[in-house]
Amino acid sequence: MSAEGPRPAGAGQWLPASSPLRVSWIRELGSFSPTISTVLPRWAYLVHSQGGFRLYTEADVSRLMGIRRMKPLGFTLDEMRALLEATDRLDADDELPPGEREALLDRIRGFEQAAQHRVEDLRTQLSRAEEFAATLAARLRTVPAGPPEA
Repeated sequence: MSAEGPRPAGAGQWLPASSPLRVSWIRELGSFSPTISTVLPRWAYLVHSQGGFRLYTEADVSRLMGIRRMKPLGFTLDEMRALLEATDRLDADDELPPGEREALLDRIRGFEQAAQHRVEDLRTQLSRAEEFAATLAARLRTVPAGPPEA
């Protein structure tokens, strides 16, 4: 199911794409682990349904996708929070003083540089892993055939 499509509302009903999402639907959308339901309430702007379910907006889902992209790069929860706070502050309608705006942009540039470095590190690790797998495959091809099994 895509983030733009309708969401199940139960009993065969569907909500329009702009409707808030429940945690279980977010897990389905983004392949998130069940632990997302413990982290998300602290980082999202909660709305509750009449039945008491926590509901999340498209903006919340967008934030989660960013978090999901940061996780394999080894960013800590504190780093993720700092980046989200910086981007939220820049995206707010408030008029920022030039010094604060530049400081926020510098912080985001730092995250961008760190992400680029971590991507390069992952490419190196992947290359080494592929070499290792190829070595094992070649080794298996050179093993002489054993006696036939009875």
